[in-house]
Amino acid sequence: MAATPPPIETEALIIGAGPAGLFLAFQLGLQEVACHLVDVLPEPGGQCAALYPDKPIYDLPGLPVCSGRELAERLLQQLRPFNPPLHLGQLVSSLQRQPDGRWLVRSNGQSNGPNSSQAWLAPTVFIAAGVGAFVPRKEALPELEPFEHRTPAQVCYHDPPPEAELATAKHVVVHGGDAAAVELALELAQRSAQNASHSRITLLHRSERLQIEPALQTALDRALAAQTLQLVLGQPVGIVSGADAAQAGPALQALLLATPGGGQATLPCDLLLPRLGLSPKLGPLANWGLALQRKLLPVDSATMATAEPGLYAVGDINHYPGKRKLIVCAFHEATLAAFAAAAQLRPGQRQLLQYTTTSPRLQQLLGVGGVGGR
Repeated sequence: MAATPPPIETEALIIGAGPAGLFLAFQLGLQEVACHLVDVLPEPGGQCAALYPDKPIYDLPGLPVCSGRELAERLLQQLRPFNPPLHLGQLVSSLQRQPDGRWLVRSNGQSNGPNSSQAWLAPTVFIAAGVGAFVPRKEALPELEPFEHRTPAQVCYHDPPPEAELATAKHVVVHGGDAAAVELALELAQRSAQNASHSRITLLHRSERLQIEPALQTALDRALAAQTLQLVLGQPVGIVSGADAAQAGPALQALLLATPGGGQATLPCDLLLPRLGLSPKLGPLANWGLALQRKLLPVDSATMATAEPGLYAVGDINHYPGKRKLIVCAFHEATLAAFAAAAQLRPGQRQLLQYTTTSPRLQQLLGVGGVGGR
């Protein structure tokens, strides 16, 4: 068993890499506060990138229209001069005050890799978790849960297993009907063909109506025609399991399906990769011992500070009189929180309000020294 890595020490830790968290990291950079970001999702961008990457947003200042994906890309580009470490695929599991006043934050990794868990020590922590951690929607079959915890796992909601394990699976089923499911099925079909693993790759969905763009539909049609991938219509209602000669305990062998029109079918399956979308849940945050009110964190509207010293909250997770759950408001909150944290971390240092248009110091931090100065 791999040893647990020591905590990463940093001035600030941001829990959540959505728009609020990304802009907060930028504002902390302008205050010369070093930070790390952690998020349960495999990519930065939060709700915008995960739930509506292609939907237009019309109420961002200076941008008449912008997609969720484009907003995440622009925020990451803006943040690039500071290059804060991003810890993705990490679900924060605990938040504890230490004797020296700092916060110890621990995570549970969402994959089985060598760095599947991590810890951080920071005097300031910012909760930018939106409406909660976005976690994969689970299959509605409790019988499948034991197969998540086998070694190797036979049900994987996050990253697919390593190539060596994937090659041993003869019947791989990707369950879902959106772009994430189709893209994964196509990728696996291509890998199987290139490596001559002879794995049978199946895309399982309840109907032929897939929630994908025309270009992806064309790619899927080609794969189906080439028989590198098969599409099966149905909904899992049960499983078939049997003895595993290599390990103690049963192994997943097939899914029992309810098919359109009221029929039934059996689909061979020894590796199930559900891609059923994401759902926000407070998850462990509800067990951190914080004073939640209606699943929200009350904050001081001037600083975004919670009742706990060194703990701040920005975005949809916080509440104060006059609160509005808008991205533009989250940007304002991130700015106030960054200034408040800088004052906390450097109590003897005078805080000056400087402008990126005229401040040589800020322009130097951004790598544009002298460009906008007068």
